[in-house]
Amino acid sequence: MTRTELIQALADETGTDRKLAKAMLEGLTSIIEGQIRAGGEVPLKGLGKFKVQHRQARVGRNPATGEAIQIPAKTVVKFTVAKTLKDLIG
Repeated sequence: MTRTELIQALADETGTDRKLAKAMLEGLTSIIEGQIRAGGEVPLKGLGKFKVQHRQARVGRNPATGEAIQIPAKTVVKFTVAKTLKDLIG
């Protein structure tokens, strides 16, 4: 599904026009970005939860050469899928 198709599907599902559906999608994205920047988490009932996760520095291996490399610590965004959504696919 493309972004345009998502906007159209959202408009059809909510009975609104595409302009309002696009504004709602952009607003949701903006809210999620703001919460992630602040280090918070955003639950979406039935879908899952966006949250910030801090990863420790570690030693990894270059798969081509087997050489040990240092992987620096970093902060990433993690999305955990809701159980109800997992149950839909298997």
